[in-house]
Amino acid sequence: MTGNAKRLIVVVGPTAVGKTAMGIALAKHFKTEIISADSRQFYREMSIGTAKPDVNELTEVRHHFIDSHTIEEEYSAGDFERDVLSLLDMLFEKQDVVVMVGGSGLFVRAVCEGLDTLPKAPTVVRERLNDIFEREGLEPLQQKLKEIDPDYYRHADIQNPQRVIRALEVYEATGQPFSSYRVREMVKRPFEIVTIGLNMERQKLYGRINLRVDMMIEMGLVDEVRSLLPYRSKPALLTVGYAEIFDFIDGEISLEEAISRIKQNSRRYAKRQITWFKKYGDTVWFEPEDWQGILSFLT
Repeated sequence: MTGNAKRLIVVVGPTAVGKTAMGIALAKHFKTEIISADSRQFYREMSIGTAKPDVNELTEVRHHFIDSHTIEEEYSAGDFERDVLSLLDMLFEKQDVVVMVGGSGLFVRAVCEGLDTLPKAPTVVRERLNDIFEREGLEPLQQKLKEIDPDYYRHADIQNPQRVIRALEVYEATGQPFSSYRVREMVKRPFEIVTIGLNMERQKLYGRINLRVDMMIEMGLVDEVRSLLPYRSKPALLTVGYAEIFDFIDGEISLEEAISRIKQNSRRYAKRQITWFKKYGDTVWFEPEDWQGILSFLT
């Protein structure tokens, strides 16, 4: 660390790579606390399908933004940016280092660089778009986005329903393409940011993903998803691990097919996460087991 600068260590990488364990190890080493930047772990009702830290992990180190909200609330990356910056002001009064862990690229970027100020769309607009998604799937929404905002379509993760629906919401609420709002320059934060990326050999990672999905099923993922049926149109539930089980509950596919799709979609999501973070900022990459290398880099 240089001088007396406060430092935020950000641990990123694909799902199942070992970010939680590394974050805890770093927080214990620096005697500090963890901020979760996983956009689904905020919600108390979503535990199994989001691979939250378990009870033992949560007692080892204090975590923030785990079970902090209910699925009934709308909680955006902009809300997260505001709340985390406020929390960091308090944490940095007593700590020189804070650790942030998560694979949600937009939420990480919100804290590290700031986001453009985007208008909020009326609830009825989101509900109508969600209804189209439920009835017809993602493809018609992707096509609509391609027509109205080809620039964002080329650069966005168009396999992510939340991103596609959000961009369409903004267009329908304002008449302006989503890309026209994405012009703000990166904000300089009053603390140092160091980003550590974790990655491993592809087949090993895929094996870990498959094993995690099997464990989720054993832990009761189907019952968790069933309990969330009244909220299935919420953006946080239009995601891997939940959407596929909803299809099973609806009788559209078998449980075996749902499990297979979760594994496949999780692997695809991991690839997108790696691509995002390799393009993002000054991420320095390590194997999850390379504790000494990471520690040497940080100190």
